Amino acid sequence: MVHFVYCDDKAKVLSKILDGSKTMIVRGATGRKIPHSRVNVGETLYFMEKGSKKISAKAIVTNVENYEKLNDEDITDTLQRNQSKLSLTDKQKERWHKKCLILVEFCDVEKIEPALNFDHQKTMDDWLIISKIDDVVVGTSIPYNYEKSRFK
Repeated sequence: MVHFVYCDDKAKVLSKILDGSKTMIVRGATGRKIPHSRVNVGETLYFMEKGSKKISAKAIVTNVENYEKLNDEDITDTLQRNQSKLSLTDKQKERWHKKCLILVEFCDVEKIEPALNFDHQKTMDDWLIISKIDDVVVGTSIPYNYEKSRFK
């Protein structure tokens, strides 16, 4: 599978990924939801800065950690233990203080030039699981239906 990841523009997430100061992405919720338990080592991540409509970087997944039913202390410890890779702001630490977390580490970051034009659709989340990046690129996109995101 291929993963499409929105990056927080205010926290300059994509810039941190490109300069190498961020090598891990976190997503969290009160219960399991996309992308929890659906990311595997060797898969490709594509990144777009929120609001840009340009897919401008990609990387390869090297490690995945899925957590469920964490208590407050465990959440704080998990985020703090990985802070050197996550490079989270205080606001992001607060945002991702959730009982279910997924930490996705990556390497081999490549800037995509020219950037690919993203074809936004109404039903999209901040993390998409797709067959190929062309599925969300202007001119080759297909309607997104969350089929690849369902728990098996």
